[in-house]
Amino acid sequence: MKEKIKLEDYTGVIVNALPKGLLLNSQGEKFNSMVISWGHLGRIWNVPTFIAYVRNTRYTKAQIDATREFSISVPLDKPNPTIFRICGSQSGRDIDKVKEAGLTLEAPETIATPGVKEYPLTLECRVLYSQKQDHLSIPADLRAKFYPDSDDPTMHDTIHDPHTAYIAEIVDAYIIR
Repeated sequence: MKEKIKLEDYTGVIVNALPKGLLLNSQGEKFNSMVISWGHLGRIWNVPTFIAYVRNTRYTKAQIDATREFSISVPLDKPNPTIFRICGSQSGRDIDKVKEAGLTLEAPETIATPGVKEYPLTLECRVLYSQKQDHLSIPADLRAKFYPDSDDPTMHDTIHDPHTAYIAEIVDAYIIR
């Protein structure tokens, strides 16, 4: 069962949970979920939006690029450490995260990407715009911290692996009961 919510009644819950880790879910060839702690909840173009940042090397990025949608799953209690560990450190290219993390998928209402029952506050999002970050536009101190320089272009989490920002309209919001 799903309980529809007014997004504005839960903005504090979502924003406070973000630095601790939300799930960004994508559905392409298979379901995938990754932990995110960067994002924005707000309004742009007069619609409610969630902005998610995904590194170019992530499996999730290819799925979002193909489907132009994702769901966000927010814990209402303390995040499950097993889900956090597996979805935060393993790639969906290599494992079945539903099985390994013990996720219970909940059928979506508006898009094709499910939510996760264990993280019940769910935002269904449809991408309106995406933009790859220009690392030279990022202040030098932040660039050094989050995008360290490397001569090896195959290294992940370096200057060679910037984020893409996905501005997505929140098309549905509910709590899975």
